[in-house]
Amino acid sequence: MYTLYGIKNCDTVKKARKWLDENGIAYRFHDFRSDGLTPEHLVHFAAHADWNKLLNRSSTSWRQLSAEQQADLTQDKALQLMLETPTLIKRPVLDTGDQIIIGYTARDGGYAANLSGTKVAKETSSQST
Repeated sequence: MYTLYGIKNCDTVKKARKWLDENGIAYRFHDFRSDGLTPEHLVHFAAHADWNKLLNRSSTSWRQLSAEQQADLTQDKALQLMLETPTLIKRPVLDTGDQIIIGYTARDGGYAANLSGTKVAKETSSQST
């Protein structure tokens, strides 16, 4: 089963959840605020996806950081900032077991292009041929 990480009030997370529900894809939702965020989560995400993509530099949370906090970022420093302020994480984060998909964009068909092996991905790829 997939795990969708995010914050329940985030509009993008709501769109992703709606898409997964409409396409009959089972998932467990993990809210960073109510369910927590551990260093192990972040290490797992960074091991399977680029930490630069995981860090949302266009967020309000990022803009509220000091110049010193934003400067000289390394993976370790960025993960520590995300641990302290989970709203710095680009949402949602979908863990399929095989891959980590960061973000959600409806214009590219939602997760259809990235969820190989799902009924939706098969239907999408067969329609495009």
